[in-house]
Amino acid sequence: MGLIWIGCWFAQSVSGWSDYNAQQLEHAQPRVDWTSYITSPDFWEDTLQNWQSEFLAVGSMVVFSVYLRQRGSTQSKPVGEAHTTTGAEG
Repeated sequence: MGLIWIGCWFAQSVSGWSDYNAQQLEHAQPRVDWTSYITSPDFWEDTLQNWQSEFLAVGSMVVFSVYLRQRGSTQSKPVGEAHTTTGAEG
């Protein structure tokens, strides 16, 4: 999972760098190299906005999965029950 995250981050940095340089050329500004781009506030703003929603979604799933599987939760079957006992009983 860590390699997938690093790969996505790298792909996002390269595509953002390309877009940033295109905007620089439109405004007759000099191009920047990749290392300068990833240390710029523009890159970090875009990165954090993108990943904020992903971290919120994954964090919510983790919290709810732990909460809903606690012993005595009214939202799921008892923890020790077999998988075949899910659904309506009776």
